[in-house]
Amino acid sequence: MAGPKDEHTHVRVAVIGSGFGGLGAAVRLRRAGITDFTVLERAGAVGGTWRDNTYPGCACDVPSHLYSFSFAPDPQWPRSFSGQPHIRAYLERVADTFGLRPHLRFDSEVLAMRWDGDALRWEIDTASGPLTADVVVSATGPLSDPKVPGIPGLDSFPGAVFHSARWDHGYDLRGKRVAMVGTGASAIQIVPEIQPVVGELTLFQRTPPWVVPRLDRRITELEQRLHTRLPATGALRRALLWGIRELQVGAFTRHPGRLGLLEALAAAHMKKAVKDPAMRAALTPDYRIGCKRILLSNDYYPALARPNVSLVASGLREVDGPALVAADGTRTEADAIVFGTGFHVTDLPIAERITGADGRTLAEEWKDGMQALRGASVPGFPNFLTVIGPNTGLGNSSMILMIEAQLNYLTDFLGRLGTLGGRVALDARPSAVHAYNRRLQERMRRTVWNTGGCDSWYLDKAGRNTTVWPGTTAEFRRVTREVNLAEYAVLRPPRDPGRGTAPTAVAGSGGAGFDGAGSGGAGSDGAGEGVR
Repeated sequence: MAGPKDEHTHVRVAVIGSGFGGLGAAVRLRRAGITDFTVLERAGAVGGTWRDNTYPGCACDVPSHLYSFSFAPDPQWPRSFSGQPHIRAYLERVADTFGLRPHLRFDSEVLAMRWDGDALRWEIDTASGPLTADVVVSATGPLSDPKVPGIPGLDSFPGAVFHSARWDHGYDLRGKRVAMVGTGASAIQIVPEIQPVVGELTLFQRTPPWVVPRLDRRITELEQRLHTRLPATGALRRALLWGIRELQVGAFTRHPGRLGLLEALAAAHMKKAVKDPAMRAALTPDYRIGCKRILLSNDYYPALARPNVSLVASGLREVDGPALVAADGTRTEADAIVFGTGFHVTDLPIAERITGADGRTLAEEWKDGMQALRGASVPGFPNFLTVIGPNTGLGNSSMILMIEAQLNYLTDFLGRLGTLGGRVALDARPSAVHAYNRRLQERMRRTVWNTGGCDSWYLDKAGRNTTVWPGTTAEFRRVTREVNLAEYAVLRPPRDPGRGTAPTAVAGSGGAGFDGAGSGGAGSDGAGEGVR
């Protein structure tokens, strides 16, 4: 639905991305009575990470009834943990059900954004033409840009090379010698799927993951009919799934020692499938469970025990033509290399394209680590909000819960702008951002992600945890329930008659702690949210 190349339009709100975050923002805008908005999508369809990740076995590791919007329950989920095709189809239905199609602008990758301090608006260059917006909501998500490590000699490899998030469906793996690089959430789903068809499969493991059983099953027709005819039963199921995960948070954030029982379960799970003591030793992590993302699989370990699978436990060091050389010197020849090496999470590529009020890019602002006020606002970037921003990730529950909490904040942010009236912008105060993140990092110190003894993608290059939320989802809802104007400077146009020449600011006291507002709980916005 992209317009002509020379078309220049202005909208009240521009949303970047059409995954869960972007579509959720669009729904909430329409519900708030705001229809002057557009959703900028770089691809030709909605879905975000669930559109891009089509690798064999791709599925969610969060229960289906929790991995959906509270305002758009699906009583027809086919499995307790649904696969990529069903989740993508769900997002397509959301776009149709809530009338979002007229707002979607496909093939419109954001190439550059600049804040115009005189006009108090964002100038946006896209692949389909320019536009301006009063407010920008970035919902690109942290799992959108694949990361391929700079392996020396990779360019010399004569075979096929692709990332799990850019799967080459035109390449036939049958009978081939395949190297799988990485042992993350995608890899443990891919390995069991391709093992039966490839000739040889070599898994290059830098760090072994903790893997626990996946309690997946088919959802019966009786259950589906019950949830369709009595929606309250589906809401109850969702609430129970949410509550169980809320009770687990303390072990991750305050008492990591309590995770020992889960480690024992994972060790027994491995021992049942892997009989070789040497392989078990290589597959056993030396860090506390939960420090890295806990993975769910029933068939990963059995696949590794098959005769056509080899485990190289020292990681890939270099490529020498068709040979892959591990850190321990092991050489393996392959016909194809599949990278399951994750994404640019703490170094988001889009941050390099966004220029704020002082001429600095968002990447420059975050050069010492990402941080934002309540996971949404960055100083010097007025009227710019992120969905799934810094320190909003989860280690044990559904990201849809966090997205909906941030959409509450977005709705209140726009409401505050409307109340202030006229051309106006809100710019997060550096003091508020620093106070919020100082408290957040203090709480992070005793979490398993910081104390578990691992190096994970939760941490940035300085070892600072800038991705995970150190509390419950209910607590995050309280923190993001409303905008505290004392945490923002209120900006007016420099030459707006009667307003003076300098930006004005609302007086008030801080309020940058974690007490928030409201009571949280399992209301309609919360409990009733591979790839996560």
